Amino acid sequence: MMPTPSSTVSPSFATTRWSVVLAAREEDTAPARKAMETLCRACWYPLYAYVRRAGHAAHDAQDLTQEFFARLLEKDWLHAAGPEHGRFRTFLLVAMKRFLVNEWHKSTAVKRGGRITHVSLEAEDAERRFASEPELPPDGTFERRWAMTLLEQTLSALEAEFAAAGKAGDFHAMKHCLTLDRGGIAYAELAVTLGSSQGAARVAVHRLRKRFRELFRQHTAATLAEGEDVETEMRHVVAVLGGA
Repeated sequence: MMPTPSSTVSPSFATTRWSVVLAAREEDTAPARKAMETLCRACWYPLYAYVRRAGHAAHDAQDLTQEFFARLLEKDWLHAAGPEHGRFRTFLLVAMKRFLVNEWHKSTAVKRGGRITHVSLEAEDAERRFASEPELPPDGTFERRWAMTLLEQTLSALEAEFAAAGKAGDFHAMKHCLTLDRGGIAYAELAVTLGSSQGAARVAVHRLRKRFRELFRQHTAATLAEGEDVETEMRHVVAVLGGA
């Protein structure tokens, strides 16, 4: 059973694949750079939370995260990506650690507004979210926020599909079923809310959960290189969420 997802909406991981970004090592193409920027916009907060948990003050963490992505988007570090960093989360975390140890002390902080920032950091929202984070080691904080971001992306995509089909009300009535064991779902009450029979409510929940898993798989796959085991990564993400 997963923890209840938050309502945070971020750009979708599913709009691209990490394999496209890896291809940017060989050729600087507009699609590859767009892919990288999309992924970065979707996942900046896990890295920001990592930097904060590593002991940096809020304003320093903002500068550090902005500078990290500025350098990453300039493609200087894509050449360090290899098979051992097939998972995008692994590549990002290793790159951030190296940046903090080897790069940041060599330069002064990039002042907000003093340089073009490729990735917009919503400082107030970031600190509000960070204040609610459990006390975990920096790596654990990153892993948890990465997993939560994937969950939020999936939930947002699912909600958008229901809204597009004119069934936003059904989604909001059933979304709590995603976090419940099957035996804990009150189908009789749900049927009343949906205006359907209990049998129809069961089918609707089954389809909701099935579609959620499909989208979750898509979003997870989008952060992996071609050939990486999606099921293994999904199990990892679920395990992290289960320990949250």
